[in-house]
Amino acid sequence: MANNKPTDLNKIHDKMPYEDMTLGNQIYGGGGSKEFKTGEWRTQTPVTNWDKCVNCLLCAAMCPDSCIAVKDGKRQEIDYDHCKGCGICSKVCSFKAISMKEGL
Repeated sequence: MANNKPTDLNKIHDKMPYEDMTLGNQIYGGGGSKEFKTGEWRTQTPVTNWDKCVNCLLCAAMCPDSCIAVKDGKRQEIDYDHCKGCGICSKVCSFKAISMKEGL
């Protein structure tokens, strides 16, 4: 039996009846985190104190959502559109340059 349900994440929307969506527990495409602003799930927000940051880049390497970019060997601002607020960056920072704040 053919599956006529959309397999393109861009064709699934909030007004679509559940009967027309892909079957649960099946993956049809790569993650859409770049297309969706998943950072709005966050309850805690990492905030950088640039005076304490020594640019060791450990936070960027440990971020599970790749929200801390590195450009020309320098750490950039946190991508709050996609940061989930897990706090890993804050925990791995030996210099206490990243702290977690409620909300924001």
